[in-house]
Amino acid sequence: MHTRRRGSSGSDKPAADEPPEWSDVDAEAIESRVVELKEQGYDPSQIGMKLRDEGVQGTPVPDVKLATGKKLMEILEEQDATPDLPEDLRNLMERAVRLRAHMDEHPLDASNKRALQNTESKVRRLVDYYRGDELDEEFTYEYDEAKEVLGLE
Repeated sequence: MHTRRRGSSGSDKPAADEPPEWSDVDAEAIESRVVELKEQGYDPSQIGMKLRDEGVQGTPVPDVKLATGKKLMEILEEQDATPDLPEDLRNLMERAVRLRAHMDEHPLDASNKRALQNTESKVRRLVDYYRGDELDEEFTYEYDEAKEVLGLE
């Protein structure tokens, strides 16, 4: 739903203070694998899933923060490998650009017109949230600029 009103569903991670015994991967190996995956073009959430599923040297890493003492984004910041846009904003902007392209081909598609309005509204809200910290003060969402920033021209 577009508005954020009614609860959240989903599972919670189990409370843990230290990594499990079966996952005894060295913290430096995890950090180098994170940087390696980033250089291959993976987003931070994809890096976390790859570490969970494939691991480092065949040993899965259930939680990067427990294993290294740092969050995944902190590791990327230390290595100057942070993405230019926050991942959630980038994904929403990609969706808005795809919806706008669809609307250009099908101007009478009312449900996608509403979806475009809702998505662009979410993008503007996120831009307001990130402006100043992770985005420039002058950054505003515009369709043409989004296509340039995302490299979709």
